[in-house]
Amino acid sequence: MNEGLIPKRYAKAIYEVAAQKGVQKDFYTLMSNLAHAFEIQPDIQTVLSNPFVKPQDKKKIILTAAQATSDNTGFNNFLTLLQNNNRFACARAIALAYLETFRAKNNIKVVKVCTAAPLEPEEESRLKKIIAAHLGNATMEYSSEVKPELIGGFTVQSGNERLDASVANELKQLRLNLISK
Repeated sequence: MNEGLIPKRYAKAIYEVAAQKGVQKDFYTLMSNLAHAFEIQPDIQTVLSNPFVKPQDKKKIILTAAQATSDNTGFNNFLTLLQNNNRFACARAIALAYLETFRAKNNIKVVKVCTAAPLEPEEESRLKKIIAAHLGNATMEYSSEVKPELIGGFTVQSGNERLDASVANELKQLRLNLISK
């Protein structure tokens, strides 16, 4: 079976059950925490894929990474499902697929802004308003990062759309124009 299909099926099923119980937003938070933990600590995947690590230890790792409490029955049921089907190694992919499913169902767009230097609060607020107007009725999940290699300006990434208004990009375009002549 396709490895991309399995996480999507789990995510869809988890979302449907969570929506029936009205806890889909709580699951979104837990899955966001889990995805972030994998991002900052990639060794978690190695541990979860290791057949010599006990399933109860894998459960504890995921509970800790998701910042879930042991009394969260829905999340514990999810972990039991992973254990019963030997799918702990898919936890990251399932978390990412759940985030994607939740965002699609709730019309949420992820927006990442990279700037050469930190923005002043007024500038950032103005930029957020412009982006929100472009997104229409979608809710924006905004994050920003400072990348000095941009030299100046900024980039905005939302889904497949990318606006590159950086000095580094302008220099690259100028260089390409000079080379082509």
